[in-house]
Amino acid sequence: MISAADAASWRSRLLRCPESASLLPWLADRGSLTARIQARGCFAVHVLRQGIACPNGDEASILGIEPGASAWVREVMLSCDGRIVVFAHTVLPCVPRGPVTVWLARLGNRSLGAMLFAHPGFARGPMHFRRLNRRHPLFTSAANVLADGDQSPRTLWARRSLFAFAGQSVLVTEVFSPRVVELDRSVIVRGRAGWPGFVRAE
Repeated sequence: MISAADAASWRSRLLRCPESASLLPWLADRGSLTARIQARGCFAVHVLRQGIACPNGDEASILGIEPGASAWVREVMLSCDGRIVVFAHTVLPCVPRGPVTVWLARLGNRSLGAMLFAHPGFARGPMHFRRLNRRHPLFTSAANVLADGDQSPRTLWARRSLFAFAGQSVLVTEVFSPRVVELDRSVIVRGRAGWPGFVRAE
């Protein structure tokens, strides 16, 4: 279980530093992560696990789940053009049941975020940021997914926020591969004639 001190290290502000500078546009963007990746290539979701499980201690506290109680937990990896760029971890309380419960059960290899952003009634709470290391319970799972060949990262940047819809709250944590910034090298834009083109980011 994560300690209170570790939970407090999630920050509401992301300060620019050498370690976070390149990832800042990805971490700070409050729009749909799915849409951001789709604009850069062929987007895909692969489910790693989904079912009833115990959330981490600080997740349970944020969601109002009793210690030791179970919740819906879903973990997926997001890829662009075959490159894995994000590990996503979602926690949804079992009670109350509602539309998000139904969506999650039927979601399969589709993006929950895309479904939430498609509905005008949803609200996204403040984002919090953290540089994960081996002390954090999500790090090992994320690092195994985001490892670059034989190179396993020592730290990974993550963000999380609460989404509210129809009386339900779901906590989504997104852990970013350092390689995600490579997607910005080629961004699809529309030229003057209205045809898609490619520009290289400086």
